[in-house]
Amino acid sequence: MSDDSPAASENPKPKNRRTRLKEGYFNLLVRRWGRLSVRGWLEVLAFLLVGFVIYSILFVKREVIEYRPKHEFAVSDPAFFGSAHAMADPVPIGGNKITLLHNGVGIFPPMLEAIRAAQKTINFEAFIFHSGKVGSQFMDAFCEQAGKGVKVRILLDGIGSGLGLKNEEIDRLRKAGCQVAYYHPARGIRIDRINRRTHRRVLVVDGKMGFTGGVGFGDEWQGNADAADHWREVHGQLEGPIVAKLQTAFQQHWLEATEELLSGADHFPALPSAGPLMAQVITSRAFTTAPLPVTQAVAIAAAEKSIYITNPYCTPTDDFVHLLAEATKRGVDVKLIIPGKYNDQPATKSAGSESYGKLLEAGVKIFQYSPTMIHSKTMVVDGRFSLFGTSNLDPRSSQINEEIDVSVYDVGFGEAMDRIFQDDLKLAKPYTMADFEARSLKDRFLEWIMIPIRSQL
Repeated sequence: MSDDSPAASENPKPKNRRTRLKEGYFNLLVRRWGRLSVRGWLEVLAFLLVGFVIYSILFVKREVIEYRPKHEFAVSDPAFFGSAHAMADPVPIGGNKITLLHNGVGIFPPMLEAIRAAQKTINFEAFIFHSGKVGSQFMDAFCEQAGKGVKVRILLDGIGSGLGLKNEEIDRLRKAGCQVAYYHPARGIRIDRINRRTHRRVLVVDGKMGFTGGVGFGDEWQGNADAADHWREVHGQLEGPIVAKLQTAFQQHWLEATEELLSGADHFPALPSAGPLMAQVITSRAFTTAPLPVTQAVAIAAAEKSIYITNPYCTPTDDFVHLLAEATKRGVDVKLIIPGKYNDQPATKSAGSESYGKLLEAGVKIFQYSPTMIHSKTMVVDGRFSLFGTSNLDPRSSQINEEIDVSVYDVGFGEAMDRIFQDDLKLAKPYTMADFEARSLKDRFLEWIMIPIRSQL
């Protein structure tokens, strides 16, 4: 009988074991899914939803370039300027004046004065804006100006501020004529946004004067850092063309939250030179490459004399530790100020403690600020290149949150930043390798359990 006969076609080749297993699994799956009850289907859907939430929290983040530049030029070299700012947009701009402000007693009065002097527009964005004495002072000023016809726009983080303000206070602002919006509100349906917060602090008045830095608008920041519950902080008051870049940063988030585009001279007036400073606003956005870590890396690699860093939440990457280690090998004086016993985020402290040993081994000198919680976020290299803003030295700032920082290339400004660091250093205690090795079993256990969630802290 030929192979072309009907009998041959009716007897197909036997299936191999792999094919039989696949078909068996498929049939079993179909039969089981077909017998699922309503409760079973709900459990399947709940499982998928939980999986999506976990994915959104753990894996929706910015790309961070693994960057370990070598020491090829100094901060004083013209090549440094272009390299340090290459990743960030907008580019550095000259003609600016930046006044450094300290603690609530020095930060809030100039901000409130600027708000009460506004003629046309007030644009305000905050991660923390809470009920209390400080919050009430700003709400009073916003309502007062809105009553005079000034356009007041307030953008608050949906969790950082959304959980700290009373509904009646929001109603009061809106009834006074203020526009209030939340960035990624907690009660939205976009689960992928829940973990992405605006960590920015921005105030722009009439498009001519701006403020940014680390301050939060809660009662922890009142006073002069002279009590345990009055925090240490550094903020900046900006004048000159740089203010337009700060306004652009606010505009981006306002557009995303409200679909209103801000334009025209009320928001973007012509800005004459206000001072000698060359400065740059560095923002981080979702689903983009983080620019600040590259700027920090280039600056650290270029250091020849000193690197002074103050940061409240310090969980540095291996790349960052490597760069600081290479700097100490070149004889650079590397000092880091972190919180001491006053720390509002013990989980973050535990997550970062592991890296302290690596830093100490590398020759980095660590100091813990004693009088109160230190919340300043600053870096100054060789007294020439300075950074201040909202970014912490942790994965959340580099990969998840929306941040805003200012870099300044100026010797006079750098010397002022150096003095601030030295003043804080006088109130800080050295943290040595002996301290690190003397950590209790409890502390070591907390460090260990923080490992799986370090990227979220």
